[in-house]
Amino acid sequence: MASQPQAAPPPPETIQVDSSPAACDGGGGALGHPMIYIPLADGRGECGYCDRVFVLKPGARASGH
Repeated sequence: MASQPQAAPPPPETIQVDSSPAACDGGGGALGHPMIYIPLADGRGECGYCDRVFVLKPGARASGH
């Protein structure tokens, strides 16, 4: 019997934010992860826990912190 090919995992969720740093807790309440803050110095950052990608909305600026 031939095995079924595995479906590719969905791409990470991309979230547009108004300011940097972005805060991420996984969004799953008790199923999420600890709150972390992701700097968006280049206008983009990725959560190391859940792989969500955060991008600054057009016209928004990253803070200098």
